[in-house]
Amino acid sequence: MTPSDWDAIRITALLAATTVGILLVISTPLAWALARSRGRWRSVGEALVALPLVLPPTVMGFYLLVLLGPAGPIGGWWVQVTGSTLTFSFAGLVIASCLYSLPFAVQPLQNAFEAVGEDTLQAAASLRASPFDTFFSVVLPLSLRGYVTAAVLSFAHTLGEFGVLLMVGGNIPGQTRVVSIAIYEHVETLNYAAAHQLSAGLLIVSFVILLSVYLLNGRYRARVVR
Repeated sequence: MTPSDWDAIRITALLAATTVGILLVISTPLAWALARSRGRWRSVGEALVALPLVLPPTVMGFYLLVLLGPAGPIGGWWVQVTGSTLTFSFAGLVIASCLYSLPFAVQPLQNAFEAVGEDTLQAAASLRASPFDTFFSVVLPLSLRGYVTAAVLSFAHTLGEFGVLLMVGGNIPGQTRVVSIAIYEHVETLNYAAAHQLSAGLLIVSFVILLSVYLLNGRYRARVVR
């Protein structure tokens, strides 16, 4: 592999780690609101969160390119504040990754929050625990498995992103060139050996990540049965 490929691996790992950190912070209140809400607005919120699962990456990438571009409402403001563009930058990649991987963080957290149960929350309230204290002292410890699942799935999903990242970040070596784009570039130039090395690496990492999630869930279910 070339030094550019190693840069792509570094950027991909950094992007995935950054995306996970941001998503866990953003997804916590969003998942809690969805878990506690009732009625039609909950369905609307769940549909919006799950939209990246069914929306073609090129469609999402196009609208992000419009919003984050220098002429867009968000991108134009960013240029005025920082003097640089969001598109074709690492910051733009982070925004795109967070939006595209949002359901992989929100849905496991929502399921974990719902599994806590209303009886547990009422028991905490009967002991005069405030909602803030109940969430951090009761809900969060009981939802640890959901946080691990959300972090692992978001990280793995970010590793394999292609269409959205290519449209928002382009293919700038050392800045926005990630592993998935590097693989595509190697295939285009018929450098199958390098493409195979990167693809095999992603395959192994993805399998290990998913295996870890299933093993964790299996141990949790076995502990519950006992």
